[in-house]
Amino acid sequence: MEALIPIIIQAVTGAIGGNAVSGALKQQALSMVLRTVLGAVGGVGGGSILGSMLGGAAGADPAAGGALGGLLGQAVGGLAGGGVLSGVVGAVMQAMKK
Repeated sequence: MEALIPIIIQAVTGAIGGNAVSGALKQQALSMVLRTVLGAVGGVGGGSILGSMLGGAAGADPAAGGALGGLLGQAVGGLAGGGVLSGVVGAVMQAMKK
């Protein structure tokens, strides 16, 4: 169960980030469902990349920030990854429509 919590956090924050970025950029090429799915996928990817850059599982060392630091890192990575993926795919789809 402990292995699923970071993935769930990454997917949820990624979906939030994907919808926020797509809404801010006013991307009409993406539906709400596609924004959410792209955000969740990007969130899991972004959170995993950030976790590996920080030296393995974030929060694995209690002296390095504990569980809150790990969960916060997962959330930030998910938010950023979801926003980036959703923004890039939306920009590409809008460019293809023109």
